Amino acid sequence: MELPLLTRGLVFLSGLVVGSFLNVCIWRLPAGEQVIRGRSHCRGCGHLIAWYDNLPLLSFLILKGRCRFCRARISWVYPAVELATGALFLLVFQRFGLTAAGLTYAALGAALILISAIDARCMEIPDEVTYPGMQLGVILSFFTPELHGASSRWGGLISSLLGALAGAGFLWVIGTVGSWVFKREAMGGGDVKLMAMVGSLLGAGKTLLVNLGFAPVLGSIVGLVLKYRYGKELIPYGPFLAAGTLMAVFWGDGILQWYRKILLGI
Repeated sequence: MELPLLTRGLVFLSGLVVGSFLNVCIWRLPAGEQVIRGRSHCRGCGHLIAWYDNLPLLSFLILKGRCRFCRARISWVYPAVELATGALFLLVFQRFGLTAAGLTYAALGAALILISAIDARCMEIPDEVTYPGMQLGVILSFFTPELHGASSRWGGLISSLLGALAGAGFLWVIGTVGSWVFKREAMGGGDVKLMAMVGSLLGAGKTLLVNLGFAPVLGSIVGLVLKYRYGKELIPYGPFLAAGTLMAVFWGDGILQWYRKILLGI
């Protein structure tokens, strides 16, 4: 769906603003701090940041990546998250339009960026995101059954619950077996909750594509590189689940249709 140029600009700017809020959450949630209240401050000198130094992306460029007061470097995570969120919003709304599906997938994408950044930093996925995400996924599926290709609200609800079960259940089984074989935790509980959230919005079919195809392939490739290049044994799996989820959002329907045609002839 081709959006007008002005609309595309507004969508991108909206993504930058949401990305700026995600940055607040990325640093405060793991520390147990409030994300709504309290002004932003430099993590080096503690100086409160004025509004004109807190403009998404623009302030980072004007300040050349350094605090105005102590000249400490500003983490590249800030502009990267803002730019990624803006780009993702643009891609989602270009594909799905300014519809309920577009808004839903934009919100899901923002949550996935937040989860990926926190998991990459802290090796944990916050329950403050996944638990409300699961509940919201079920509610949205009931009131917007077309997310699942269902013709009724109850059909959307059932598809959502089955998706959450498929997403969480599959990873839980893999994690349990892996822990027994390798004698250490093979799959974090946060990953299981993340896939329950994803499944509640995508349904069982596309969620299994993430678990069985996209995420393992991406994780294996990057994991092998990190292991043999840098000697890393443990890597956060959340970013790969997030990337696989976005792949399923954009291409999942086509891939599932191809599978049905090959396997069932329909």
